[in-house]
Formats: sequence, structure tokens, C-alpha cells
Amino acid sequence: MPKITFIEYDGNKSVVDATVGNSVMETAIENMVSGIDADCGGNCICSTCHGYIDDAWLGKLPPMEAEEEAMVEFANEPESNSRLTCQIHMTEELDGLIVRLPETQG
Repeated sequence: MPKITFIEYDGNKSVVDATVGNSVMETAIENMVSGIDADCGGNCICSTCHGYIDDAWLGKLPPMEAEEEAMVEFANEPESNSRLTCQIHMTEELDGLIVRLPETQG
């Protein structure tokens, strides 16, 4: 089972098991990770599941679709490595993925 490391703004780390096929957001919610609100339930319309993907993992993710790209622009404190975690679905290849969470979602 692949693992995801979530790092909250204050440095608190949560390493959780992820089910292949589930989104990173779903995994965070299932494991009560603080900082992922997911107000829209994963429909890519709110950006409350915004996270910063560790640079080592960016090239392993599928590119953003136009819908996600537009929503990232509305996220608090977007960076070049910002993604909506509801749009990233876990695979075995993403085992070890690192997601940092913005201060505004703490």
C-alpha cells in the first residue's frame, strides 16, 4: 500500500497509507489530516484541498487539467508546485509522495 507524507505548516508530519485509485484528498480526509478541508467534496471547485507537492514528485504527476489550473489561481498562497489534492489519484508509483500544506489551511 503506498504512503503519503503530509507536512502541516507548523512542521507536524502525518505518514498515512493510501488506497490506489483514491485521491490524495480522500486519503487525507480518511486519516483526519489537519489542513485539508475539501469543502466541495473533491469536485475541483473550491481549492480547500490545496497542497504544495514536493519538487521531487512533480514530474511523476499527470499534468493539471484546465479546470484545476483555474482553481489553483484562486487558492491561498499558490506556488509553482501547487496542486489540488482532489485531482491527484494514488498509484503505486506515487508511494512516498510528500505534500506540504499552506499556513492558511492550518
